[in-house]
Amino acid sequence: MWKKPTLLIDTAKVQRNIDKMFRKAARSNTAFRPHFKTHESAEIGELFRKSGTDQITVSSVSMAQYFSGHGWNDITIAFPVNLREMDEINELAGKIRLNLLVDSAFSATELKKSLRNTTGIFIELDNGYHRSGLLPEQTDETDKIAETCGKSDLLEFKGFLTHAGNTYDAKNRNEILSIMDETARMMKKWKERYIHRFPEIINSYGDTPSCSLADELNDFDEIRPGNFVYYDLMQYQLGACTFDDIAVVVACPVVSVYPQRNELILYGGAVHLSNEHLADNNGRKIYGYVVRLNENGWSDPIPGAYVSSVSQEHGIIRMETEKLARFTPGDILGVLPVHSCLTANLLK
Repeated sequence: MWKKPTLLIDTAKVQRNIDKMFRKAARSNTAFRPHFKTHESAEIGELFRKSGTDQITVSSVSMAQYFSGHGWNDITIAFPVNLREMDEINELAGKIRLNLLVDSAFSATELKKSLRNTTGIFIELDNGYHRSGLLPEQTDETDKIAETCGKSDLLEFKGFLTHAGNTYDAKNRNEILSIMDETARMMKKWKERYIHRFPEIINSYGDTPSCSLADELNDFDEIRPGNFVYYDLMQYQLGACTFDDIAVVVACPVVSVYPQRNELILYGGAVHLSNEHLADNNGRKIYGYVVRLNENGWSDPIPGAYVSSVSQEHGIIRMETEKLARFTPGDILGVLPVHSCLTANLLK
């Protein structure tokens, strides 16, 4: 068992995380369209369906094809539309309710020329994260996109969408919730600008830290958190979850032990865990925390033990001498990932 790095999933924790977020959205009278890029799994998708989820978010056309093939028929691709995939987009839009994301009048015009089926169009807004999306002052561009949708029988203007990825740079709960509040005010202004002409438009908001920490989500018409399904050390450091909420761990074989330098080597490196890391209070880079696997799942992190560096296949664990002496090559240790989205993608 576990001859190589293997992603282990605690489905009871997954279901608990899903149910908690679903209930919060329902209590806030906010539509729940979870992002499936974290798990990319039809099996985990069924746990969402069990909770009542019937609309989802993905990050690529290929991911939309995958989940469409597993019975999901209301999908938003929350990534700027790739015009080179028009054949695949048209095929999807002919089978399901599909929403696309645009951040330029050019893309909207090209879609107007190329789409063969009715497709929802969201305008992506930049809330200050500065990844993609239009800024608040770019009203001329949004006017052009809305006008293009208004003149098309196939482009259905759905409203505005944003991802508040800048919460990951926040230092505490108050900063995270402040970003959320500022984003809500920005999106409200955009919606008010067009609501009289397009009365059905909505504001769609995505972000796990703020959606986890906020008591209510009713400032948005729709939420799209994704990472909450598994959580990870990044979310723990932000205060969005507890260790007990983290629903995935990577089982890694121990291959070498070096007592003289307080280190052991795992078969589990950057191609399994990713290169994502955190800094602890002492400024050390943390690529994962180490746990013991047991019949009930896994333990809390072993005090003082952490993944101190990774190369392609190697993971180097720093550990106190007396704890290190308990392990030999051939043992299995678990690593709580820094970023579960990347780890799950790497380990499929």
